[in-house]
Amino acid sequence: MFQSKIAGLGYYVPKNVYTNNDLTRFMETSDEWIQERTGIKERRYADRIGETTTSMGVEAAKIAIERANTTAEEIDFVIFATLSPDYYFPGCGVLLQREMGMKEVGALDVRNQCSGFVYALSIADQFIKTGMYKNILVVGSEKHSFALDFSTRGRAVSVIFGDGAGAVVLQPTTEDGKGILSTHLHSDGADAEKLAMYYPGASAGYYLEEMPEWPDVELGQMLMTKEMLEDGSAFPYMDGQAVFKKAVVKFPEVIGEALAKNNLKSTDINMLIPHQANLRISQFVQKTLGLNDDQVFNNIQKYGNTTAASVPIALCEAWEEGKIKDGDLVCLAAFGAGFTWGSALIRW
Repeated sequence: MFQSKIAGLGYYVPKNVYTNNDLTRFMETSDEWIQERTGIKERRYADRIGETTTSMGVEAAKIAIERANTTAEEIDFVIFATLSPDYYFPGCGVLLQREMGMKEVGALDVRNQCSGFVYALSIADQFIKTGMYKNILVVGSEKHSFALDFSTRGRAVSVIFGDGAGAVVLQPTTEDGKGILSTHLHSDGADAEKLAMYYPGASAGYYLEEMPEWPDVELGQMLMTKEMLEDGSAFPYMDGQAVFKKAVVKFPEVIGEALAKNNLKSTDINMLIPHQANLRISQFVQKTLGLNDDQVFNNIQKYGNTTAASVPIALCEAWEEGKIKDGDLVCLAAFGAGFTWGSALIRW
């Protein structure tokens, strides 16, 4: 059985920079308020027209494919992780396959939000290990800015998120002890509504206090109403305290699971790349694991939370800065809506 290695990686972020002070044009907030709660100083927003979740994924993929010394024509499977697809269906995987002129390869879309990339990486790892595929493109891309509530009412959520994309190419390796050592995935839907965007969805009627029976509704009638826009229920909802409390438990837990599986300890980690959810969460996890600043990479200060894109963007940036070297033990970890969480341990 093969091991899988990251043969190439790349990322793309939009050119439009929005600082915390820029957001004060739309809502009652301040740079101090945002930094104190999240650690974020600025984020990137995609162009409203022309720049999409898919197009950003394509830009990141081009870099990853070139660095893997391969071509788009040689990619034999695509896995695309996002919570902000261009269409409700079809998914972004086939749109990227079309845009990049790939052969009629399989394309899988993963909807696991903040942990989407780790889930996608784990799936790709299994396909490589069994020998089914030899060049798998894994993409995490998000365009949050089109669906956020840029008002004082929505500031607790909207100040956190940014746009961007990251990608890796996985290939088989026979080098002993190299590549992805193990991946670990978990979920707990008990508190699914603590972090969610309720609409659109087949269960939309469940959340409405008064919903007419289907025979009384004209076919094609939209479930989205003016009231939903006015009361904020059309936008993403987050119970920040609930998410924080769960994340600071599950992050160290799933990292510890990966280390135990491979008979390693936290001090063996050369670089931890946590999902960039909140700088306070990352700092808490760092302290819990007893890691120093050189063992943890954070870039949420520049990009905000890019959910499925945050891990590959941070991984690529850390590698480009020379903070990940051959032979290093790299740990990826993420926690997000669902709740879902996971980790991947890699010998670079």
